[in-house]
Amino acid sequence: MLISELAERTGVSARALRHYEDRGLLVPARNSSGYRDYSASDVVRVAQIRAMISAGLGTSVIQKYLDCVRTGAHGISVEMCPDLRAELDSLAGRLAAQQAELRETQRRLDEFVSSGGSAPAPS
Repeated sequence: MLISELAERTGVSARALRHYEDRGLLVPARNSSGYRDYSASDVVRVAQIRAMISAGLGTSVIQKYLDCVRTGAHGISVEMCPDLRAELDSLAGRLAAQQAELRETQRRLDEFVSSGGSAPAPS
């Protein structure tokens, strides 16, 4: 199938599909005219990539661990290897730190608003 067909079947733009190819996540065959020729397995591969992206993983991480992803009767699952677990734990830690920073910023904003916009005088 052509890139436009894959884009329609997966709901992913042709531009994103080209990006996945540039990052080594998709490797389509080429037909005699040089056009990309995707297979049914590429539809599954795009679903796997999208699941990992929606979990917050970047394409460089996905490239390393895409072979750990499985698609079965119950949807997409991941075989959790130690390196992937460490990567996910690191991502979770970064997200927790960002959430703490946001909570602190929200607290300071609430304090500023409740004080009528006045701030302490500089010392």
